[in-house]
Amino acid sequence: MRIGVPKEIKDNEFRVGLTPSSVAELVHHGHEVVVETGAGLGSGLTDGEYEAAGAELATDQDAIFQTADMIVKVKEPLAAERAKLRKGQVLFTYLHLAADLEQTRDLLASGATCIAYETVTAPTGGLPLLTPMSEVAGRLAPQVGAHCLEREAGGRGVLLGGVPGVPAAEVIILGGGVAGTHAATIALGMGANVTVVDRNPEALRRLAFHFGTGVRTIFSTRSAIAEIVKRADLLIGTVLVPGAAAPKLISRAMLATMKQGAVIVDVCIDQGGCCETSRPTTHSNPTYIVDGVVHYCVANMPGAVARTSTFALNNATLPFTLALADKGWRRALAGDPHLRAGLNVHAGLLTCRPVAEAHGMAWTPAEDVIGAA
Repeated sequence: MRIGVPKEIKDNEFRVGLTPSSVAELVHHGHEVVVETGAGLGSGLTDGEYEAAGAELATDQDAIFQTADMIVKVKEPLAAERAKLRKGQVLFTYLHLAADLEQTRDLLASGATCIAYETVTAPTGGLPLLTPMSEVAGRLAPQVGAHCLEREAGGRGVLLGGVPGVPAAEVIILGGGVAGTHAATIALGMGANVTVVDRNPEALRRLAFHFGTGVRTIFSTRSAIAEIVKRADLLIGTVLVPGAAAPKLISRAMLATMKQGAVIVDVCIDQGGCCETSRPTTHSNPTYIVDGVVHYCVANMPGAVARTSTFALNNATLPFTLALADKGWRRALAGDPHLRAGLNVHAGLLTCRPVAEAHGMAWTPAEDVIGAA
């Protein structure tokens, strides 16, 4: 198989779909890999390293899309990239289609087979290709939130950890999953007062066991959230419904009850965000203010630490990339129900039920298209 790795074009996205070591594994398996010149530089990976691993370098991104059997990326394809996809081609990347009707329509029109990292599952439960980026985003959230709380950034002028004689900031985390747990770890380490809200009693028990009395836990109801947001200096949203749009837990009315200069870091903005007032932002223009509350809603947060993120992502994606290349998408998905869960679009058909429900579209089970391929 010929595998293409284009340079990411999303605003300040410095990650890359394959590392040189991943390229070397694919080449060892007998595949061809073509990498766009400079694709890895943002992650500190040189063209020479890719050549040494056996990759072919290409200066023309169009040529990569035209000749590759499978495109491996990090972020969802932007409109210019979607126009280059073709029938019979495999796209393997993050998609987050439930929050993006335009992308969904374009991918359906392309005829390509599109497999989303974020809906691939694991035998033990969980989302193994989303987990590494959830870990990174969770750990970044208190860090960027602490900066946004600074007065020059529009915040309340509060130091997250406080100082002797002055209270630490109140950090409220919505969601006790992977991102929420990692956010709590860092916020606690920075000295903040941390509360995690979740509707899963088992998640709350796990957090209590892991953190002891260092982190407070609250069962999630709308009334509980309405009360607790009033206390927040920093609110971190990490709620996740696999493949579906994030629930809107923070209403505009709740926003009006928050402290002036409080900060919201909406980690789930890729799935539409958990606040009614959330909209995607970029690393070059990361924040905006609504009702005196600073919103940080960068849709590719892990891109800020591109090297860490690229290697963490490749550690998780490489076995699946090899399976798709070695067996072809049909046989790989037929033999692995967990990889099959990643199929979102095939030849004009929508194969992910939560995405279909988010957009009011018809869907076709992945098993049906595999059998018909």
